[in-house]
Amino acid sequence: MAEDREARLAPDVPGVGEGQRLGAEPLDGFLARTPRLAVAFSGGCDSAYLLAAARAAGCAVRAYRVDTAFQPAFERDDAERVAAALGVPLTTIALDVLAHADVAANPPDRCYRCKGLIFDAIRAQVERDAEAGLWEDGPVSASGVPAGGTARAAVEVAGGASAGVPAPAGRIPIVDGTNGSDDPARRPGFRALAERGIVSPLRRAGLSKEAVRAASAVLAAREGHDPAALLSAKPSFPCLAVYVPAGAPLTEESLTRAAAERGVDPR
Repeated sequence: MAEDREARLAPDVPGVGEGQRLGAEPLDGFLARTPRLAVAFSGGCDSAYLLAAARAAGCAVRAYRVDTAFQPAFERDDAERVAAALGVPLTTIALDVLAHADVAANPPDRCYRCKGLIFDAIRAQVERDAEAGLWEDGPVSASGVPAGGTARAAVEVAGGASAGVPAPAGRIPIVDGTNGSDDPARRPGFRALAERGIVSPLRRAGLSKEAVRAASAVLAAREGHDPAALLSAKPSFPCLAVYVPAGAPLTEESLTRAAAERGVDPR
């Protein structure tokens, strides 16, 4: 059944943002005309493939991971390992989601609220990095300084519901690993992506989860990476909050219990 779900493409529904429009643009076309990318990096196979594809296309790319109580420790470890293998700078942002009462109450739209916090945190960090001059048209070194050059003036971070796809020249789009199998009819987080002008290149390319796995394995072989480096075979693992019944408060205790029941370290 999981294999069937990964092969399917989930159609658009009313309200889906332009950045999540299914099959709107091939991935190589998007990367060819988007010289800078800030990748929201979860440590899963989708965002790992997107990060590697952007790197291989010669984009200036930086990865941003938001660390919350909802992600188990192995996601952090995988993200750090992939970023190191690709030579991409990874910034981890600590976010206390449980301090936000509207999220901790675990309402039906918790995912929408949490995604909003996550992408707001990423945008703020990307803006700080841009102001610090860490972006350049060419590849970015692991130190965060453009390869063969020095940091220069900040560029503007793209965003907002009216953001173009890709962002206008001189702006940095924030992209994520949402794929074509992710169902906007069942995922409230799509609304947060649309409201913030986030771009989901894999979904826009019409790539199912299965197609992402296959493309990731091909890219790893072509670029000389270890076959497991891009996590193409990594099973999907939802955030720990999914395992706490809707309406039941989200606490460190309930999340630790959910992690223990699934045999993973919580953080």
